[in-house]
Parts: sequence; structure tokens; C-alpha cells
Amino acid sequence: MLILPAIDLISGNCVRLKEGAESTRKIYNDQPYIVAKQWQDEGARMIHVVNLDGAFGRADQNVRVIEKILSSVSIPIELGGGIRTLDDAGNWLSLGVARVIFGTVAVTQPQIVADAIQKYGSEQVVVGIDARRDKVAIEGWEKQTGEDVLTFARKMRGLGAERFIYTDIQRDGRSTGPNVERTAFLAWETQVKVIASGGISSVAHLQSLVDANEHNIEGAIIGTALYEGVLSLPEVVEKFQN
Repeated sequence: MLILPAIDLISGNCVRLKEGAESTRKIYNDQPYIVAKQWQDEGARMIHVVNLDGAFGRADQNVRVIEKILSSVSIPIELGGGIRTLDDAGNWLSLGVARVIFGTVAVTQPQIVADAIQKYGSEQVVVGIDARRDKVAIEGWEKQTGEDVLTFARKMRGLGAERFIYTDIQRDGRSTGPNVERTAFLAWETQVKVIASGGISSVAHLQSLVDANEHNIEGAIIGTALYEGVLSLPEVVEKFQN
């Protein structure tokens, strides 16, 4: 299983939020590229980066910061947050991002996802599915839609999506464990690769995802637990990353 340490950015700082609320931000480092280098040195094979400013509608924030992260590591970076157009995706991919994550626009303008997959390929395009009570949330998780997660996921699969990142918002930043049941259900029902996100904070949480791996759970994103020292990246990489 792929272990992806997370770097979430606000105003150039490496932060963590609780349930995606900007008011809960906690700054852990003001030089995110150093954090990225640390994750690479500790065995990460890919880093999950989120431009939270972009997700909250401040699309031009953090461009230079992300460029510095890209130039500081040799492992792939996946990037989400505020990627709302085909040009946005193309610009980030041309800068060296390995794959882009569409969230809000996948709900509001799904044709952009289809166009991006056709132009750049399914390996470079990921659909982020952020769920609150099994309904999709958008715009930095601030707006709740009435769209059912599975219905939405099947629509994305029909457009060519081959990878989802599934986040249970109510668990994110809370260290309460991922929603293994819904993650596995989503992977099984769609037969699409799924990366689990939200609340992962123990070896037992990761083991539960591994145990459900016959359902096509590809990886796990870990954030707060690494920054708080609850989990050690070298240890979980050694134990879980194949």
C-alpha cells in the first residue's frame, strides 16, 4: 500500500486543519520544501500536496512555494486545491506535478475532468471525493451538495477516472481513523483505485485498510499524525509500503 504524507499549504505555511475549517489552522512549518525533503528522506514514494488557498478561492497563492517543493525532491507530487480548469491542470503538470486532483470542478463541470483525462491520461488525473454524511462537499468543503458519493463516483468512472481520493470530512484532522467501511465500499462498487484520507493516526488504522485491500484500496494519506509525532513515517513505510 502506498503511504502518502500530506503537505497542506496556506499562505506559504505547512498547516493542518480540523474537518477542513480554515479557522482551525495550526502552522507546523514555514518552509514546506524542507518538510517535503524530510518525507522523501524517510521513504515516501509520493507526496500529497494541497493548495488550501486555492481550495478557498485564492488560486494564485503558493505557486512559488509549490515550485520550490517540486525542485527540492525527486519523488512525484500529486496536487489538489483550486484546480478548476483544463489550463490549471496543464500548467501544474507542465511545472512538474505528477498528477492533479479535481474536486469541486468534478461536481460542477464534470466535462473538464473528461477533457483532462482525454488530454493528459488517466494516470495524471485524480478525482477527489470529499464526503460528509455520504454526500459530496465542494469549495474547500464549505459547501455541501446533495450528490450521493457512489452516484458521483460512478459518473466519474464513466468519464474515464481510474483513481479516487476519498476523504471522510468529519474524520479529517481528528485522528479518529479512516472510514474503512465506506472507502472499501466505494472501491468495490466502482472497481476504481481508491486512496484513503482522513483521520489516519495509528498502525491499527493502516492495518484495517490493508485488511480491506482486496477491495482495491491503493494507498493512504497521512497528515496530522505525522506532524504531531503520533506516527513515524519510516516505521509505517517499512511496515506497510510495498
